[in-house]
Amino acid sequence: MKFTELNLSETILEALEAMRFDECTPIQEKSIPIILEGKDLIAVAQTGTGKTAAFLLPVINKLNSGNYPEDAINCIIMSPTRELAQQIDQQMEGFSYFMPTSSVAIYGGNDGILFEQQKRGLVLGADVVIATPGRLLSHINLGYVDLSKVSFFILDEADRMLDMGFYDDIMQIAKLLPKERQTIMFSATMPTKIQQMAKNILHDPVEVKIAVSKPAEKIIQAAYVCTEYQKLGIIRVLFAQEPPEKVIIFASSKLKVKEVTKSLKMMKLNVGEMHSDLEQIQREQIMHEFKTGKVNVLVATDIVARGIDIDDIRLVINFDVPHDSEDYVHRIGRTARANNDGVALTFVSEKEQRDFKQIEDFLEKDIYKIPVPIELGEAPAYNPKSQSKGEFKRSEKKRRPGNSSFRKGGRQKGPKKGQN
Repeated sequence: MKFTELNLSETILEALEAMRFDECTPIQEKSIPIILEGKDLIAVAQTGTGKTAAFLLPVINKLNSGNYPEDAINCIIMSPTRELAQQIDQQMEGFSYFMPTSSVAIYGGNDGILFEQQKRGLVLGADVVIATPGRLLSHINLGYVDLSKVSFFILDEADRMLDMGFYDDIMQIAKLLPKERQTIMFSATMPTKIQQMAKNILHDPVEVKIAVSKPAEKIIQAAYVCTEYQKLGIIRVLFAQEPPEKVIIFASSKLKVKEVTKSLKMMKLNVGEMHSDLEQIQREQIMHEFKTGKVNVLVATDIVARGIDIDDIRLVINFDVPHDSEDYVHRIGRTARANNDGVALTFVSEKEQRDFKQIEDFLEKDIYKIPVPIELGEAPAYNPKSQSKGEFKRSEKKRRPGNSSFRKGGRQKGPKKGQN
């Protein structure tokens, strides 16, 4: 479906044409008409499906109908991270380029000037406020934020916000909003805690679900079936053969991120870490260093798996197997962007084999298994069906040096055609 087939104003269509937006994505096609009708919406869609436009376009369209108060906050958009808030604000500027709609992004940082700019936008009543929950509450608690005229309350990446501990903040903000409002929630997954929050803040919502997309075909996917103790050794061999350039390593917890980062620094690698224990200004500094190349390797929790646009990441490593297929797709989707190629490697320990098999089942293919470098010792056999019985069998076949995918002075041998 084309945007011209939706009930959007000519001014918005003009902006879309200038931005070379023509065809709707599935989430846009399904969500925009529902939002234009004024109904509450809960939409399940992953990053990269065009969900930001799915909620911004109809809200901008309605705000410019002339039925909303001037000099008042008419829309609140909640974002889990500063980076995503900035990205939404940038898209807001593009979509509303030919319209008088105003917006302000509210996020953390130790910059006093930035805080004053945010305060000014809130006091003057920007039409759209795009905010992280904690920073918006900081402004609210200072007594100059009026939310009494808010007509739209949007939660973007709701599951990620709950994972980061923002449930109480979101509910506190929701209680300050008018009961007569339109509430829109976007989430990549729909766990129980998201369903419970939806019951509390949405009224008779329409549900839209877009199936998780398979990873881009240009991403070369491969895995190492190994012991937990061989994982760092594999990284050492990988980076000894070819120095890293723009690599993200995903780990399952903040503690694991810190441990891996410490180990990689001992290998004399330029490493940064990203997790929710860091202050906002620290996270922004690390992202800046990573984007500019001062840091080559970023070790992170899933906090950066969604909503971060860096186009030249060539390698993603799953140090731990993600808990579900959706997280796997989000993680490896950080590579092979903007028509670039990319490689995604997953380290699969004995206890993670079952989870990895579920990912393979979702992808409907077997992911190529690279032999563990021979110098790291014997590796487990891949036998996920026996995991529940604890029957982990070591590979009985003795490896010959020729079986290793990494040779001295050589490059990694990728999977054969049809095995990626």
